[in-house]
Amino acid sequence: MTNISVEDYYLNSNSWMWRGFKTSWHIKGHKNKYPILLLHGFGASGAHWRKNINFFAEKGFIVYSLDLIGFGNSAQPGIKEINKLDNGVWCDQVLDFINQIIRPNNSEKIILIGNSLGSLVALTCAVKAPSEIQGMIASPLPDRVTPKHNKSGFKSNINKFKFILTKLFFLLTPLELILFIVNKAGLIELGLKVAYHKQTKIDKELIKIIKEPARRSTAARSLRAMSIGMATRNDKLKSTYLLGIMNRMDKIPFLLIWGEKDNFIPLFLGKMIANLYSWVELKIIPNSGHCVHDEDHIKFNRISYNWIKRLRESK
Repeated sequence: MTNISVEDYYLNSNSWMWRGFKTSWHIKGHKNKYPILLLHGFGASGAHWRKNINFFAEKGFIVYSLDLIGFGNSAQPGIKEINKLDNGVWCDQVLDFINQIIRPNNSEKIILIGNSLGSLVALTCAVKAPSEIQGMIASPLPDRVTPKHNKSGFKSNINKFKFILTKLFFLLTPLELILFIVNKAGLIELGLKVAYHKQTKIDKELIKIIKEPARRSTAARSLRAMSIGMATRNDKLKSTYLLGIMNRMDKIPFLLIWGEKDNFIPLFLGKMIANLYSWVELKIIPNSGHCVHDEDHIKFNRISYNWIKRLRESK
């Protein structure tokens, strides 16, 4: 099973204009096959699925991967162009991608597979447009989950104050300088060493996937838009609310794949989700970190494929 090089991935990628913003996406497989849409995590891009795309394509799927706005080779708009970036905006991008790019060639329901931030976007889409989604795989889900959603007016006032302070903070913070220092001081490599349990999996291509978008002149303004957006998003865009909504509707099959040694999103959060929602299936990958699909791609691909196969057979 061959992996896709980052160079080949982008040489064979496509462009799509979404709300006036250039978006990069990739396709592999035959257009009339069952569709899978891969959604990357924070700081990454569709190329982060380099070890998974060919596997699923060879198993008979049509595989799409998308650079979310602000990441990879997609546009990096700032607050003047897009106001803010959060999982609600990225969900809109994904659903428009399904309707405008996938649907003209394929009417089958979509399997969404996300890593970290991509998992949150997938969950948002599954709640917003359940008729489009056959099932979703989250690896992992990067949002704190609590048993109950707080609707108090007092909390609403606090959130308004928080929004003002957060926006002011990120408007005044010199993110351009911070990104320059991060790139020059090797802090991206340090972050990857925290994210990956197996240090040998951090290769030059992985560093390229993360570093190149962060070096673009528009990276800081887009980081500001997503920092403000994610820090001040409405409670209805958070996992507690989204899982609660899903719990009250026809359940979309949901698989959680979690790295046992995830330093960013600890395993106990995955276990909490599985305990709170019996319809969520949890699979744990031993001795793996935050990016299981890349760090332990063989196990990730096998677990995902077997789950999707059972799902399709049960239709």
